Amino acid sequence: MGESKRIVLALYLCFLVAYSSFQLLSASSNDAHDAIFYESFDEDFEGRWIVSGKDDYKGAWKHAKSEGHDDYGLLVSEQARKYAIVKELDKPVSLKDRTVVLQFETRLQNGLECGGAYLKYLRPQEAGWKPKEFDNEAPYSIMFGPDKCGATNKVHFILKHKNPKSGEYVEHHLKSPPSVPFDKLSHVYTAVLKPDNELQILIDGEEKSKANFLSSDDFEPPLIPSKTIPDPDDKKPEDWDERAKIPDPDAVKPEDWDEDAPIEIVDEEAEKPEGWLDNEPEEIDDPDATKPEDWDDEEDGEWEAPKIDNPKCEAAPGCGEWKRPTKRNPAYKGKWSAPLIDNPAYKGIWNPQEIPNPNYFELKKPDFEPIAAIGIEIWTMQDGILFDNVLIASDDKVAASYRETTWKPKFTIEKEKQKAEESAPDSDATAGYQKKVFDLLYKIADIPFLSDHKPKIYDIIEKGEKQPNLTMGALVAVVVVFLTIFFRIIFGGKKKPARVEKKNAAQAESSDSQAGEEKEENKEKEETSAAPRRRTRRES
Repeated sequence: MGESKRIVLALYLCFLVAYSSFQLLSASSNDAHDAIFYESFDEDFEGRWIVSGKDDYKGAWKHAKSEGHDDYGLLVSEQARKYAIVKELDKPVSLKDRTVVLQFETRLQNGLECGGAYLKYLRPQEAGWKPKEFDNEAPYSIMFGPDKCGATNKVHFILKHKNPKSGEYVEHHLKSPPSVPFDKLSHVYTAVLKPDNELQILIDGEEKSKANFLSSDDFEPPLIPSKTIPDPDDKKPEDWDERAKIPDPDAVKPEDWDEDAPIEIVDEEAEKPEGWLDNEPEEIDDPDATKPEDWDDEEDGEWEAPKIDNPKCEAAPGCGEWKRPTKRNPAYKGKWSAPLIDNPAYKGIWNPQEIPNPNYFELKKPDFEPIAAIGIEIWTMQDGILFDNVLIASDDKVAASYRETTWKPKFTIEKEKQKAEESAPDSDATAGYQKKVFDLLYKIADIPFLSDHKPKIYDIIEKGEKQPNLTMGALVAVVVVFLTIFFRIIFGGKKKPARVEKKNAAQAESSDSQAGEEKEENKEKEETSAAPRRRTRRES
């Protein structure tokens, strides 16, 4: 990327930052009166939000800026912790017979591998909870937001609804929730509850899911129970036959049916391949192997050379005693069993009779519980989760206005920065990557069985550090050295016999001087790659 382009991009990003700051200030002053509740986190949360005092919730909340912005939010600051914090509303918010919009932003600045980033909209404290004791048992009306771990990857929407017959509160889950965006950008989550029983789930202002609260196709379990249920006291009659097919009682095994016939028999037509070496074993003693100098027959037992594949067998069709192969037995029929026929006593699969459901009720609209507080109660393995711009409104246009003025400017800056980073060489990322590679290589060099080769490995690493463009080459070189030595240790006893060529006296004399210098250097390598001992212990 040219210098002029970099300057233009920098000016453009500065403009976006200034514009977003202006928009955020405008949102705080102009739109706040249109909201039922709005939390921008421009001011510190302490004294306004209450952190749970329960022992399980040790995660530290922080008032921090979103990366790359002057905008503050509520930050999850530590990994592998439970977090709980709650904000009481000035007065409970009714969800009945009106449009209610629940909206908030999250930014997963370090990604999200396993954890939640959802909000709980809590019932009044009379339902049985206290702010300082806020935990996962606190009764909520709605739970909404991202959750990702293992096979779970969804934006939850859970309604806790009271059955008027049983008095029990039941969790009703949206059957088809949208997935969590897989990036580290700011995203805004919106749930629109309408008086006609419709629910809309939006991510970044785009509708991702639509449902009807009273539809059994949209919630599990459905809000309206079934009219009937299986009778728990009904029992299957003893003579009830559920077998659709039965063995034919009149069938008789044929006289020529041999149940003892083997599956395979020797192929009598097979002939031994030409060139088969009957007298050659498949493995032979390694002719290059020598008894180690420190071998003690009394201590280690009689030494035996390790075995290698017989080279003569490689060119031949086979070695050792030849035996005819087997083939499938054409007379094999296996265990005889009578054929199946329709069961004349078949009555079908038994099910208990249906009886009226004592907990059934009719419903024209959900009986929503009021919202008296907003809580965040999560367990997460990732830090860097930032919550911001929590909104409750009675008009989806108000929520759209907040998205335009608070979320969209930040998201635009982040997208532009992401594009710039993807198109321009990232020297910092490259340097960080190279450092990790060289740290790994130094750790490899410290492996005990590589100690004899450590100077050579260090030399490769140092060359790679001086010339960063050789990083990958250095990595490959060290890995090759590592694997070569590793396989020598593991498979050293299976090496092929060395090919020895005779030399005439003149050649031998001229090479003696060079060989003498190499003997000491190669002696250690030969010992490293020597065949492993085969210890045959003597019986005491």
